[in-house]
Amino acid sequence: MKRKDPNVARLFHALADPTRRGLLERLSSGPMSVSRLAEPFDMSLAAVVQHLQILEKAGLVRTEKIGRVRSCRVEASGLRAAEEWLRARRPEWDCRLDRLELFLDAPGKPKKK
Repeated sequence: MKRKDPNVARLFHALADPTRRGLLERLSSGPMSVSRLAEPFDMSLAAVVQHLQILEKAGLVRTEKIGRVRSCRVEASGLRAAEEWLRARRPEWDCRLDRLELFLDAPGKPKKK
């Protein structure tokens, strides 16, 4: 078994939480302030900031303070890293699914009606 890539582990850990995925979805429409980003979530601003810190450490979000306002935006390179990781595994998954299909279609197997 290959060693785990800590960056990929951090990335998927960040994406595992529904609140963080919700924050990313809101940011997909464009940059916004932390307070505006937090509006629909039933949690404190401090909790939203903690989620943003996890997303930022995973390379999925970039925050920037301009004056007194902290603005956030999606970091496309973080999403590309997830896409590349998934794409690298696609051939193996395709092969396994092909073998499953052959097994399920094998002669002598009872068919469901």
